[in-house]
Amino acid sequence: MEIKSAEFHKSSAKANQCPEPKKPEYAFIGRSNVGKSSLINMLCDKKALAKTSSTPGKTQLVNHFDINEEWFLVDLPGYGYAKVSKTERKAFQGLIDGYLRHRANLMCLFVLIDIRHKPQKVDLDFMEKIGNWGIPFVIVFTKADKLRDEQIQESVHDYQAALLETWEETPPYFISSATKSLGKDEILTFIEEVNQSWEK
Repeated sequence: MEIKSAEFHKSSAKANQCPEPKKPEYAFIGRSNVGKSSLINMLCDKKALAKTSSTPGKTQLVNHFDINEEWFLVDLPGYGYAKVSKTERKAFQGLIDGYLRHRANLMCLFVLIDIRHKPQKVDLDFMEKIGNWGIPFVIVFTKADKLRDEQIQESVHDYQAALLETWEETPPYFISSATKSLGKDEILTFIEEVNQSWEK
């Protein structure tokens, strides 16, 4: 898939404020500081499409981007340890859960994992929750340029082993690096293939 246009469409503070579900959409989520904005910018070939920040928890709304005027890419608030108050964290969680559970045109959720770290309970718990909700998702391992090939395979194996403790099979995954554009073609090809099911 070639990204010919990628434009900001809308930010929503509540799930029911999101655009009408007339196009297929793909949402990206992960713990704070996982490299989500950098990955989105890399996929769309736009350095400042999604705002990057050294401060975790920058994304606080559901942000829709119109891609090729055909589908939406959605930047969701992060989960985990962002430095926000309990009240704000509860509001973020309500926004995320409301979006995930009621967005009829959500084709797939991309769960971003920093490949440099051992399996984290917050990530495993989140994936178990959305699995129980029946939400289709894939894993995107980020920051792969920070590790050697054998370390990448070891980290993937560790995550798959942790998931198989409670899952019958592991979800599909992609290896990515925003700085080296690693995984870009594979992720966009996957989206293109899933989009064909929407058209049918």
